[in-house]
Amino acid sequence: MKRRYRHAEGGCRCDNHITVDSKGRIFIIRVIAGQAGGIKLKTPKGMHTRPTVDRVKESVFNILNPYIPGSVILDLFSGTGALAIEALSRGANSAVIVEADKNICLTIKENLEHTRLVGKAIVYCMKAAAAIKELSQKGQCFDMVFMDPPYLKNLIQETLQLLVENDIIKKDGIVIMEHHRDELVPERIGCFEKVRCEEYGETCISFLSVL
Repeated sequence: MKRRYRHAEGGCRCDNHITVDSKGRIFIIRVIAGQAGGIKLKTPKGMHTRPTVDRVKESVFNILNPYIPGSVILDLFSGTGALAIEALSRGANSAVIVEADKNICLTIKENLEHTRLVGKAIVYCMKAAAAIKELSQKGQCFDMVFMDPPYLKNLIQETLQLLVENDIIKKDGIVIMEHHRDELVPERIGCFEKVRCEEYGETCISFLSVL
C-alpha cells in the first residue's frame, strides 16, 4: 500500500506527483474513487518511496468498501497518507495518520489540503509505537487500521503486540497490513486473527480481524 522512505542515491526520484523507482518504472500516486477521486497526491522531493501501485490499492479497497462508510481510520507508517486519504474519500468519518518523518508529514498535510479532506484527519508526526500509546491514553478507538511498516525490519509482530496491549481497535475491527512475502504474519496474536492474505508479486496484503 505505500512506501517506505529513505534518502535516495540511485534509488527513487520523487518530484511532486511522479515517482520513478530504481528500475525506471514511473508511478503516479492518486486517489482512485470517492469525492477526491482522480486527484494526484504529492510525494516528498528527494526521498526514496515504495508506492502502492493503483491495481493493488484498488483491489484492497474493493474488499474493504462495505466497511468504510462512517468508519474511524488509523494509518500507521503512513508515507504520503494515500491509504487514509483513499478511505476518507470513500466515506470514512475521520482518520489519524501517523508518520515519523517531519518532511513527509508536511507532504501529508499538503495532500489533505489538496483533496479538501483536511478537516477529517489529524496527523501525528511521531513513531508508530509512541502514537499507539498516546492514542490509548486518550481513549481513542478505531474501526480500521492500515499498517505499512518498512519491509524486513521485524516490525510486524512488535506493532501488532502494541495494538493488542493498548486496546485501541473496536470489536469487529480490521487490521490491513502490507508486508514483504518473506515476512510471516502470525495466524493469531492476542485478539487478532488472520483471515485473508492476498499476494501481488513480492508484496502481500494481510487482513486481520478482531475477535
